[in-house]
Amino acid sequence: MKGSTQPSSSSRPVQILFVCVGNSCRSQIAEALANYLGEGRVQAFSAGSHPLGLILPETHEVLREKGISLNGHQSKGLDKVPVAQMDVVVGMGCEVHCPVPVGFKGRVVEWNIPDPYGKDLGFFRSVRDLIERQVKALLSDLAAQAAHARLPDFSS
Repeated sequence: MKGSTQPSSSSRPVQILFVCVGNSCRSQIAEALANYLGEGRVQAFSAGSHPLGLILPETHEVLREKGISLNGHQSKGLDKVPVAQMDVVVGMGCEVHCPVPVGFKGRVVEWNIPDPYGKDLGFFRSVRDLIERQVKALLSDLAAQAAHARLPDFSS
């Protein structure tokens, strides 16, 4: 982890980018969960270093089980998201590297989330649950920093 999470304007949501390889499983799950759990206090995005071009049916299913829809989402590359504007960039696994722009002032976080691609629905569920715990921990960490950095209050 490096940098701070202080956005340029305290009135906007904290912007978080989740990066994985295909942007078809892990980062899509993290984006959806962060936007859902953040209740408007975060604006989450996702991208892939080598986007698959589609979101896997298993990804849709495990989020639907949580009452979260991926309608309108699409698999995309890093060139389709404003990386430089992010407050936090999260790498979803050790095989992923997100090139952050020179002078990037945000925080970079590395998670070690196993890739569920090609695995069964049970494995997808376990990855979803792991990501949910990590997202909750990140939101809690941001809440702890909110008092000091004037970020939105994430406690609830």
